[in-house]
Amino acid sequence: MEFNMVFEQCRDVLLQESELVQRIGALQNLIREAVVSRDWTDFEGHFNALGGLGEEFTALENERKRLFAGIQTETGDSARFYAFVAQFPRDQRAELSAIYRSLKLESLRVRMAGQTLMGYIVEARTTIAGFFEIAFPDRGGKIYTPHGVPVSHDMRSMVLNRAF
Repeated sequence: MEFNMVFEQCRDVLLQESELVQRIGALQNLIREAVVSRDWTDFEGHFNALGGLGEEFTALENERKRLFAGIQTETGDSARFYAFVAQFPRDQRAELSAIYRSLKLESLRVRMAGQTLMGYIVEARTTIAGFFEIAFPDRGGKIYTPHGVPVSHDMRSMVLNRAF
């Protein structure tokens, strides 16, 4: 496989991954804002879109790994990123390295923001579950609809229509 063609393919995949991570971050911000403002209208749609973007990212990551596997290092091992780009001319190596560093920093930022948001949601859910256990001990931690049907304990939003 020709190095220029591999360079172009690798650069394209890294740029697509960077753009996708930025879209994931923007969607994560929408989810965070919805949680903070308690706007649950598009909440499930946001999570579905986030899942779709995650699948796209996984496909791109697999493509990048395939490209790396296509070029062997001097030791014969399939290349890690910096061993992989070390085989390119200086200007191509610098360009790929800059895109890769930017991608890693942005994905780290998005991952940390996601973990913080999930921590907040889990803590809020635990607090609400604790409240219901104390307020309604006869229910055994179960929540019911107005029609008496038990509601599952998944991460769906709960809206209270009464003032306490």
